[in-house]
Amino acid sequence: MKYYRVLQNCQLFAGIDESSLNYLLDCLSARQRHFGKNSFIYLTGDRIDSVGIVLEGAVHVLREDFWGKREIVTRIEQGALFGEAFACASVEKIPVSVQAVEESDVLFLNCSRIISYCSSACAYHTTLVKNLTLLLAGRNLALVQKLEHITQTTTRGKLLSYLSKEAQLTGRNTFSIPFNREELADYLSVERSAMSAELSKMQDDGFICYHKNNFELLKEQ
Repeated sequence: MKYYRVLQNCQLFAGIDESSLNYLLDCLSARQRHFGKNSFIYLTGDRIDSVGIVLEGAVHVLREDFWGKREIVTRIEQGALFGEAFACASVEKIPVSVQAVEESDVLFLNCSRIISYCSSACAYHTTLVKNLTLLLAGRNLALVQKLEHITQTTTRGKLLSYLSKEAQLTGRNTFSIPFNREELADYLSVERSAMSAELSKMQDDGFICYHKNNFELLKEQ
């Protein structure tokens, strides 16, 4: 497969060698699909039974309210999974949509085969289940982290919370974020024009410097 290196670096397959991976992909009924930019992989209300792995490109998990206001729950990039919680829980109707925001290739794996042991790959299923458990725990932590951002009482507070966390992740005060302005506003649940105005004020005040999705934190707030 073209994307073996991506799969070997995927957390789901941590500790599983390449030869074993071949058997596992057959065992898990792996199938690959391509999605054009802005096309939907899943829509709210769908029932899913597969875990998706982004082989190339990127996808957004989206939540929409009754009036169509969109919120980006998370961004999934190359080598990462999506849909695992809903597939494992056998949710009848998923409460989110999943959209390819770039030309994307996705590998789908049957979830029931991941969590059920079988004779053809039973030696590796313990590792798979352990890895999946760690992935689900990590996803919960990421959602808690997002709550820290969006529960700030002001737009500036939300921006500072998010930018501070991104700086901590890179270990530097200069970094790039994976969102454009509209996407960042959706992710932080703020109005785009108000957010853009606040970013300009923060730059004028000498707290940050930015160009497109490149940021530099200059001093404490």
